[in-house]
Amino acid sequence: GEPAAPGAHVPAQGGGPDRAAPAPAAGARRSGTGLFARLRGRRPAPVTGASDPSASAAAAVVRDLSVRRGARAEVLRDVTFSVAPGETVALMGRNGAGKSTLLAALIGTLAPAAGEVSVAGRAPHRTPPREVVRRVGLVPQEPRDLLYADTVSAECAAADADAGAAPGTCRDLVAALLPGVPDDTHPRDLSEGQRLTLALALVLTGRPALLLLDEPTRGLDYAAKARLVGLLRGLAADGHAIVLATHDVELAAELAHRVVILAGGEVVADGPTAEVVVSSPAFAPQVAKILAPGHWLTVSQVAAALEGTP
Repeated sequence: GEPAAPGAHVPAQGGGPDRAAPAPAAGARRSGTGLFARLRGRRPAPVTGASDPSASAAAAVVRDLSVRRGARAEVLRDVTFSVAPGETVALMGRNGAGKSTLLAALIGTLAPAAGEVSVAGRAPHRTPPREVVRRVGLVPQEPRDLLYADTVSAECAAADADAGAAPGTCRDLVAALLPGVPDDTHPRDLSEGQRLTLALALVLTGRPALLLLDEPTRGLDYAAKARLVGLLRGLAADGHAIVLATHDVELAAELAHRVVILAGGEVVADGPTAEVVVSSPAFAPQVAKILAPGHWLTVSQVAAALEGTP
């Protein structure tokens, strides 16, 4: 159950996408001689938008955590990790690895069978709900699971009340994140990206120090995903700790300072994003496959490195 050393080889996950790079990546490698030459001696810029996570006390600590669901065998076993203010961590692994269960333990809807979870110094499963929303917030896989009212304004009023926030706090967030959406809009009439953003605004009304998102890019088009990336970068820069459970390797490459990989309910790798994701094709973005063994992850990293070069 101990994390693998950063940069250690990540084993293939049964049923997952660990396989040879697809033909487009292989073709790009064969035709990329000139690009390799231009990048020689250069290093990718690190993921930006966060304070130095090592300089702050942890926003959440998970230590030797084991979790059971009902009478079933352990879903998580001896999991240990932490996340700091301003740090974004991507939880990755195939379906059933325990990602959503770990998020549930962090927000307190599942209690530890063994070990401990601490968020802002409190055990979330022992913290009253009105205090939990000020410490940790979860945007679930289906944002509509947070949406019960008939209008955007009613959703916002309920979020203000739940968080003990001043009236209008949530509506101001929605206005900033979703400009032009009328108060009387029914949440079901919003697009997938708009529903996700509305759910995020509801969660952020409590100003939680720790933000959890479960598969946040499901159903999003490219433009909506780009807006989400920008929003989450801004939140990290403001000091929010963010944990993303995701299969989206490109999202992890764009946002995450660290990647934690779960398999069979255990941590099998935990380290800087570039070192972890290049260790296995299952978790490597396309740019990493094309430019291996370098630690290039995103097109923006490559473009920034090439600016001003002949």
